[in-house]
Amino acid sequence: MAKQSAGLSTLCFQKKRWLLLLLAMVSISTAVAFIIRAAYDSSCDHQHFDAPIKSNQFQSTEKTKDTAPTQIGVTSPLSFMKSKLVLLVSHELSLSGGPLLLMELAFLLRGVGAEVCWITNQKPSGTDEVIYNLENKMLDRGVQVFSAKGQEAINTALKADLVVLNTAVAGKWLDAVLNKDVPRVLPKVLWWIHEMRGHYFKLDYVKHLPFVAGSMIDSHVTAEYWENRTQERLKIKMPKTYVVHLGNSKELMDVAEDNVAKRVLREHVRESLGVRNDDILFAAINSVSRGKGQDLFLRSFYESLQLIKEKKLQVPSIHAVIVGSDMSVQTKFETELRDFVAQKKIQHRVHFVNKTLTVAPYLAAIDVLVQNSQGRGECFGRITIEAMAFQLPVLGTAAGGTSEIVVNGSTGFLHVAGKEGVGPLATNIVKLATHVEKRLTMGKRGYERVKQMFLERHMADRIAGVLKEVLSHKPKGLY
Repeated sequence: MAKQSAGLSTLCFQKKRWLLLLLAMVSISTAVAFIIRAAYDSSCDHQHFDAPIKSNQFQSTEKTKDTAPTQIGVTSPLSFMKSKLVLLVSHELSLSGGPLLLMELAFLLRGVGAEVCWITNQKPSGTDEVIYNLENKMLDRGVQVFSAKGQEAINTALKADLVVLNTAVAGKWLDAVLNKDVPRVLPKVLWWIHEMRGHYFKLDYVKHLPFVAGSMIDSHVTAEYWENRTQERLKIKMPKTYVVHLGNSKELMDVAEDNVAKRVLREHVRESLGVRNDDILFAAINSVSRGKGQDLFLRSFYESLQLIKEKKLQVPSIHAVIVGSDMSVQTKFETELRDFVAQKKIQHRVHFVNKTLTVAPYLAAIDVLVQNSQGRGECFGRITIEAMAFQLPVLGTAAGGTSEIVVNGSTGFLHVAGKEGVGPLATNIVKLATHVEKRLTMGKRGYERVKQMFLERHMADRIAGVLKEVLSHKPKGLY
């Protein structure tokens, strides 16, 4: 009897062991295969998110606290788009934030039965592996992909119920392809803008902007910037503008809420970086460029090491991780970063990781996200809400959409952009390195904020409200 009992116990143990292994494998595959996400948001650049916008021209699509968001399992808020023909116009097809965000919209619309067509205005002459893979991903989901030039594009634009121009640069497609048909298409155009940099404010790009059905922009501060800049510099008016904050996909949230997956990914990534489990990792996850501020982050990181040494603070070993590196192009800026690390002799504490489609493993592995975009900051900064989904505190610049996402002192700390922010960021690094409870509390608050307002269903609700208004737009006479 005892032998039988022992045999049953052994069998149960083996089954449990295999179940855990299977669960871990499924978790890893989920993390690696989750929807393509660009950590490299297009840099487009108030007080907190709930602060009222100064201009009354912008329509905020945010729900009040008394309005419950759409619940999982109920009819999609975009269901009214069933059988509608939608043409999506992207200026390029790459791994940057704008094109991938438009792809998400394409999949949301396909999910409710809309007929979705995609054209890319600027494509290289030769074969491009990224474009090939992304186009096939869309084709697999039922999105029609064809040339941006030619009669098929014109006919589709004329027949479509809705045309979405993605980014300011996509405006070049209107005159280049539609020519005399531009006035017929403008009343059904929704212009989705993600840029904040001054060189996008060219009349050739946006001269038709006042005549479209509406514009959709990712943050209040970006919408205000566009209104002021177009009026002052280009002498044109913005159309009715809708502010639509983005949301995390269900796929990413599934990984972020899977403790087994996170643990496995954390161990794997940390082992690959050569850091221990109790080391503290501060990471910047963006394409490496001066506008993303990795140079200033590394200066702050070095200063934080000096502060810890001067004050003789007892903290675990801290490390900086730069995800988004690409030495194959050998840019001057990337070389500067590596030279700085070598000069300060902190090679053992700074880790460079190549560009990657899957940011989830790194979000699972790190302890703090540093969103150090400079100038006017990010238009929104998708990686910020992704990090918050993984219960990570965020150290961000008080600029652009970041200041509408991060609640200073609650879900992270904000610092000024530019060289003036190096010292404050270093101080904030030390604060989070020395107070584990603060890190954990801020991370939990960030996760709660994501669940409250930055999920895919929230974004779908917001976009649905915009599309309903745009589809009911009545042209008031064209130039």
